[in-house]
Amino acid sequence: MIKNFTLDYWIDDGWYVGKLQEVPGVFSQGETLEKLKINIKDAFALTLQEVLPIPVENFKSAELSIDVL
Repeated sequence: MIKNFTLDYWIDDGWYVGKLQEVPGVFSQGETLEKLKINIKDAFALTLQEVLPIPVENFKSAELSIDVL
């Protein structure tokens, strides 16, 4: 499945630096825009690998209120 994301990028000291708007914490850089796109895809893939499902047989749910400023 292909999902589209928004790549925000800028040039810093001659490097293309970028982040995905929809996925906080996914940043990367590259010598060119094309290299940045490759690197950001790799960074995104690594993020997905870090999220491992926790096997739980019996779980419960509860409502939780959080004050959001």
